Amino acid sequence: MPTFTHDGLTLAYIDEGEKGVPAVLLVHGFASSMRVNWIEPGWVQTLTGAGFRVVAFDHRGHGDSDKPQDPEAYTPQKMVSDCFALLDHLAIGSAVFFGYSMGARVSAFAALAAPERVERLIIGGLGIGLVEGVGDWDPIADALRAPSLEDVSHPRGRMFRAFADRTRSDRLALAACIETSRDELTEAEVGRIAQPVLIGVGTEDDIAGAPEPLAAMLPNAEVFAIEGRDHMLSVGDRRFKQKVLEFLKG
Repeated sequence: MPTFTHDGLTLAYIDEGEKGVPAVLLVHGFASSMRVNWIEPGWVQTLTGAGFRVVAFDHRGHGDSDKPQDPEAYTPQKMVSDCFALLDHLAIGSAVFFGYSMGARVSAFAALAAPERVERLIIGGLGIGLVEGVGDWDPIADALRAPSLEDVSHPRGRMFRAFADRTRSDRLALAACIETSRDELTEAEVGRIAQPVLIGVGTEDDIAGAPEPLAAMLPNAEVFAIEGRDHMLSVGDRRFKQKVLEFLKG
């Protein structure tokens, strides 16, 4: 897998599809990876098959990228800088940003930081939680630092700890990430995101927050309800894939 270097870190990425066609940057969620979030659920194949160039990478602290254990390495601003550094590495001036969960938060920050580089924005697995927060995540950090899954009683903590164990993640790096990557945007900041935005949230998702209040803050947004899907299962939903293709070609 190819890599690039930024901010003293080596980050793994993929670049699929033809050069010179519209590019989509896939930005995965917390405790996941480009393989778990985008390759295995079929997003890369779906998007390249529809004629798009697809770029994805493993966030710092995730997948095959370097994994610092200092919380200061994981501010949204630093994670946004990785996105732009990858586009620079590939000589891509601008792209559609498609983020899921934490990746959606990073993508929203990117749309504000350099709007000329974010053509459209797809927010998956995140609704009004972008502004109001997505609950208390300290138990998740505690769960990741616990000696074993058996020592974790908090339900959401157990879910993320089991997921981290299954993906053989660096739990201490993830605990550091969750401490500082959760900055929220204000309603006024969200209102300055002028690009076309698609918000896709599962109807059974108890983490994202409702999508409709977030869409109401945005000048040019639409909501797609992913029926019957929770936070973990929404990302690979075939109906969501179809809606994303319609949005990209619209």
